[in-house]
Amino acid sequence: MSVMKKLYEKSQVWFAISWIVAYCVLMSVGDALSARLGVEKSVTLAIGVLLSGTLLVFLKKNGLFSRYGLCAPRSSAKSMLYYAPVLAMISTNLWYGVALHYSVLETALYILSMLCVGFLEEIIFRGLLFEAMRKGSVKAAVIVSSVTFGIGHIVNLINGSGAELVPGLLQVVYATAAGFMFVMMYYKSKSLLVCIAAHALFNALSVFANEASVTPEMRLLSALLLTLITGSYALYLALSMKNKAKE
Repeated sequence: MSVMKKLYEKSQVWFAISWIVAYCVLMSVGDALSARLGVEKSVTLAIGVLLSGTLLVFLKKNGLFSRYGLCAPRSSAKSMLYYAPVLAMISTNLWYGVALHYSVLETALYILSMLCVGFLEEIIFRGLLFEAMRKGSVKAAVIVSSVTFGIGHIVNLINGSGAELVPGLLQVVYATAAGFMFVMMYYKSKSLLVCIAAHALFNALSVFANEASVTPEMRLLSALLLTLITGSYALYLALSMKNKAKE
């Protein structure tokens, strides 16, 4: 923890980047080892719990919960459109039906690992990285947080997970839009709790997605709709804050 604190105090930007690299590398290694063991997400979950616990302890020990959004939202649900676009986003993995791909154990491991992913990615990209950069420029911080989050999903194409090129690139596109939405939700509400929950649920429900029935055209349409929903909601939040500032 002392090493983490020294790096954090020296440069919050490099602290965030270090966590991004560690997260991407270790979780990819976890997926590879899980596949080798023959139990999906078994090692991934252990690594996710370790990383989540380490980050939680660090934030708690240094009194950083509120600074990084681990607190109740400060904006009303009404001003956030009751999070309706977020609920629409969460449902996308179930649009084409439900299917079971893994055993009960592997399904449980998958869901639990996605809870860790939702927490870690929101704290790292929306919390650590955005907060470290917003001192210089909020706009630059929003763009970097969104784009790096989207580009970070390229790792699925190179980590041996078997992800196909076109679906992988589509994921980068809608992940960037989702990153934009989440960072604007955080910036407006000063809380990451809804972002973490929504992110975790969206990923967790992917284990039930009926991929076998999805054609390339349907996949493209889903990606476009997901990008439209999240991007439009992000723009709405940005404009609502801009209008409030003028008033």
